[in-house]
Amino acid sequence: MEKTVSTVVEGMTCGNCALTISRLLEKKGMKNISANAASGAVSFTIVGGTEEGKIFDAIDELGYKVVREEDAGTAAAQAPAPGIEKDSLLWMISIALTLPLLLHMFVAWPLLHNPWVQWSLSTPVYLIGCYVFLPSAWRSLRHGIPNMDVLIILGASAAYIYSLIGLLAYTEQAHQYLFFETAASIITLVMTGNWLEHRTVKSTTVAIDALLKLQPQQAALIMTDSLGKESVMTVESKYVRKDDLVLVNNGDTIPVDGEVVYGSAQVDEHMITGESMPAARSIGDAVVGGTLVVDGNIKVRATAVGNASVLSNIIKMVREAQGTKPPLQKLADKISAVFVPTVLAIALLTLVINHWVVGLPFAAAMMRSIAVMVIACPCAMGLATPAAVAVGLGRSARSGILIKGGDTLENLKKIKNIVFDKTGTLTTGKLSIQEFKTNEIEERAFKNVVAAIEMHSSHPIARSVTAQWGAPSDISFKEVKEVKGKGMEAITETDVVWRVGSEKWLHHDAEFDRGYDLYLYEGSRYRGAIRISDELRTDAARTVAELNTMGFRTVLLSGDKAEKCERIAAMLGIAEVHAEQSPEQKNKMLDALMQNGPTAMVGDGINDAPALARATVGISLSESTQIAIQSATIILSNNQLSTLPKAIRLGRYTEQTIKQNLFWAFFYNVIAIPVAAVGLLTPTWGAGLMALSDVVLIINSLRLGIRNIDHD
Repeated sequence: MEKTVSTVVEGMTCGNCALTISRLLEKKGMKNISANAASGAVSFTIVGGTEEGKIFDAIDELGYKVVREEDAGTAAAQAPAPGIEKDSLLWMISIALTLPLLLHMFVAWPLLHNPWVQWSLSTPVYLIGCYVFLPSAWRSLRHGIPNMDVLIILGASAAYIYSLIGLLAYTEQAHQYLFFETAASIITLVMTGNWLEHRTVKSTTVAIDALLKLQPQQAALIMTDSLGKESVMTVESKYVRKDDLVLVNNGDTIPVDGEVVYGSAQVDEHMITGESMPAARSIGDAVVGGTLVVDGNIKVRATAVGNASVLSNIIKMVREAQGTKPPLQKLADKISAVFVPTVLAIALLTLVINHWVVGLPFAAAMMRSIAVMVIACPCAMGLATPAAVAVGLGRSARSGILIKGGDTLENLKKIKNIVFDKTGTLTTGKLSIQEFKTNEIEERAFKNVVAAIEMHSSHPIARSVTAQWGAPSDISFKEVKEVKGKGMEAITETDVVWRVGSEKWLHHDAEFDRGYDLYLYEGSRYRGAIRISDELRTDAARTVAELNTMGFRTVLLSGDKAEKCERIAAMLGIAEVHAEQSPEQKNKMLDALMQNGPTAMVGDGINDAPALARATVGISLSESTQIAIQSATIILSNNQLSTLPKAIRLGRYTEQTIKQNLFWAFFYNVIAIPVAAVGLLTPTWGAGLMALSDVVLIINSLRLGIRNIDHD
């Protein structure tokens, strides 16, 4: 028996945290494990009869906190305390105390060389290090999965305790035994790396919370008494059950997936379909929770509630897509999994060989062992990606681009296919009259009649017509009425009947002028048709042409009607079109495209959120819905599609920098550990070189700020 569990873990804010939890779950026999440090989301599949609660308890024992179902509401409502965060305050205290300790290596001030001054400066830093790192290190050892914190505590403790023994036992020759600055610098530098990493993680937005907010909190539940009399009670949406009836009025959001059993309405479904114009829904039609009734009143019988709803499925798809790790991250995880035990083994071997084989005094052998642990401290590894990303983000912000993290930058270099949504992405999403045709009526008279009728409607199409053609004052009707889901009907003083409406209502039997959005009829005589569309972005054609020149395969993937999509694609030079796609169909199509090569998805709507998260790289515009922005990994913050090629180039350059940084970090350890093991590197110099390695990474990252991203 298998059961998939998804939860949120508080305190899982870095890659090391996520790796520790993943390794614990692997040890417990869980499958399909995903731990996302950016969102705090953890999912896994329980195989066999293991109790879910026991797994959660084991995660809690590591020092994290699993948000149980009963705590989810209060946890979401809690806000961080104002003022300086505790970790930041401890970090700043450590820096203030460590700098004088490191300064004594370069200046001859007697006060800084006083052993007791060094002890008094290093002791608070060491205690802070124990407070920050010791609980995690101890718990990881208890569960047999030692993490980076074990190395930090062992290295700092060995240096501090050895120095303290030297200070107390060899007071007159204490300077030969003092390495207080080493203990303090280990802790401070690692806390600096963690602080940078946490800042990078906190800048990553989370799509799941925003998706959850789309679900209406309340529903107008229809109650029927024994006499058949109906009454309406406002309840929380979570209490609506399958087959319950709910009332949805004009301007309300539909609270559940269901079927219309009474009335008719125009429903804004762009969050699901991407279609910019509202859809007519009447008795027997299906509606989706989270969509908006822009005109009309309906009663809906709930057909899917809770986890079975369309919105819940979208949330699930986003979670699954966000949990997928790219190859470089997987490689780093594998190296990290064996890094700590390997370094500990090397440090122990160094002590044994130097003391019992080479014959060095125990103190000298111990210092070489400490040097190994100090030089192997994972500071550079922790800074490799955040440093490059920080510079890349700064450069991209100046160029109108927001890139979320190094994983995106790694994937961006591999992109072969670029998939575009239509509405709001290649187009502005604003409705306008694209073209019209007249039949045996003057153009001016055609415009006046249509505008005079549509001024009586609040439908978005009607508003766009009157906005462009105005409201004529020379035409009057004795009666104007709306035919729900079809259009408008007006009767003149001379009893002439004019109708403006859909093809299905007025023009379905005709064999000419098909595919328009509005038709005008005078009695039974066809007088003309109007095509409504949203405007193309001014830079869309230029952007697509540049991407085609760069060798990308461009694809249009939309929930809109086929004829509209094909017309837009032809105007822009996009050869491949997939229209009338639901969010699930978009995901399947995206999977098919990704099998042929890494794929970027450019979208703006809620319906694009799963595809944006699932794609190799998700790209959104700044005027997109918050869901699309949160699901995407690249945001064109100046809302200009033309910055997309720049984003691709910047991604390539930043990914190169991250790889260079990671190479230096690992190369540094590979070279430095043997050097420390043979006694050519003291812990003091090890701490200095460790800091120098961070400086090298930062300088290499700063090169990103001057690279040209306008051209290859």
